[in-house]
Amino acid sequence: MISVVILTKNEEENIIDCLEKILWVDEIIIIDDNSEDRTIEVIKSLNNGKIKIYERWLNNNFSEQRNFGLSKSTKEWVLFIDADERVSEELKDELNSIVINKDRKSIGFLIKRVDYIWGKKLKYGEVGNLKLLRFAKRGSGSWVGSVHEEWQIDGDVSELEAELLHYPHPNVKEFLWEINFYSSLKSKELFENKIKMSPQDTLLYPLGKFIRNYFFKLGFFDGLEGLVFAIMMSFHSFLVRGKLWLLWNKKL
Repeated sequence: MISVVILTKNEEENIIDCLEKILWVDEIIIIDDNSEDRTIEVIKSLNNGKIKIYERWLNNNFSEQRNFGLSKSTKEWVLFIDADERVSEELKDELNSIVINKDRKSIGFLIKRVDYIWGKKLKYGEVGNLKLLRFAKRGSGSWVGSVHEEWQIDGDVSELEAELLHYPHPNVKEFLWEINFYSSLKSKELFENKIKMSPQDTLLYPLGKFIRNYFFKLGFFDGLEGLVFAIMMSFHSFLVRGKLWLLWNKKL
């Protein structure tokens, strides 16, 4: 028995494709950050009794939003996905096999997420071997961190073989908007935790991150898309540290 929790915000372009891949589950929990587009209308158009919609302000805290979704789930197992992610048929089969197999000791499972950028599958770089804890027994733990949050559970964790497909950043404009948004949240979280960055770290860490992801993690094998992705993620790191410096100096 599986519940799926999805956080949404202005996802009318994504949500139907996402939902159509998970209509086989027992319960779908939508936690919507008061979307301003047709997200809710589009979801309701499916007229599916499995889907439960809750409108709740994000308040710049993704963990609180996800934990709220956990509190509303009722099934034994919970899967978290985002609106720009798709559950593959292989992942569907593997998740169902876990539910059926009562002898498994693991209560949480890491899922390999594969990113596609503008039609290109990224095999290397920062996301080349990304595994996320997204499937676990309800009540086994909670989410922590206001942004780039993690699901921390108390029990054994295993890895799944099947992939979760991710289609982020449909264009450069949205990519830049998301970098600006998430870097603001991260810098605020660091500031609230009394963390400071030196000017040297502000400059050198993003550069080191680019070198690591593009060269040592072979991001250059992903072509132009790999280059753009490595630059963007390094820019994100720079913005986090730059905004943190501005917060400490009361200029932001």
